Amino acid sequence: MSPVLQGALLPGAEPFDADGGPVGVLLCHGFTGSPQTLRPWAEYLAEAGLTVSLPRLPGHGTSWQDLARTTWREWYAEAEAAFGALTARCEQVFVFGLSLGGCLALRLAETRGSAVRGLVLVNPSLAPDTRLFLLAPVLKHLLPSLPGVASDIKKAGVRELGYDRVPVRAAAELPKLWRITARHLAEVTGPVLVYRSVTDHVVGPASMRVLLAGLPAGQVTLRECPDSYHVATLDNDAQAIFEGSLKFLRDHADHPR
Repeated sequence: MSPVLQGALLPGAEPFDADGGPVGVLLCHGFTGSPQTLRPWAEYLAEAGLTVSLPRLPGHGTSWQDLARTTWREWYAEAEAAFGALTARCEQVFVFGLSLGGCLALRLAETRGSAVRGLVLVNPSLAPDTRLFLLAPVLKHLLPSLPGVASDIKKAGVRELGYDRVPVRAAAELPKLWRITARHLAEVTGPVLVYRSVTDHVVGPASMRVLLAGLPAGQVTLRECPDSYHVATLDNDAQAIFEGSLKFLRDHADHPR
């Protein structure tokens, strides 16, 4: 597959990488967002001595027109390549993700099996919670874009570096990834920690129903984010997510750092 041509990188949307100990963490950002949404989380984990990789998904961090030219397979290929690079550097690798990144994390766990030591998911996206995604396969022939979904954040003065428009052609790719991921959830073998915002204006309850129906109850730990909206990693509950994810990793790693 030929690489996607992209415009200038938005300041702050750069990927992040840090060398640390033998335990690695791959972080996957969300749809129309950028690594900026997970950068504080990545830096927190790196400061704890972990090896960290936070890639930028194709079509993200530049312009929504770039995103319109990408497919879910390209987003997944980027996450898979970053995971492969981490496994070459580390003895164990965990995968953390926000929204679409949570879905990519689950898909990696399905395809890589026990090589994914565990998952931490924040408001994972697994189902068409809004009419946009139900109608996107038709709308993509009629409209190039719709109003964006970025910056669903409760904390005052905090903004997500994301697009103000959603390219409908790219939105039509999401159901394809959701379907294949939901169909293979039983193949996820590692422990899963999920953070779910009580109020989320982007991902609704349908995604959580899909996740909990596809995984055994004993495999999933669910925690609420009572004071955050969708982008909880930049919101009021961010520190609780950071600390809880590090404890989860240390509880499940063979030789935690």
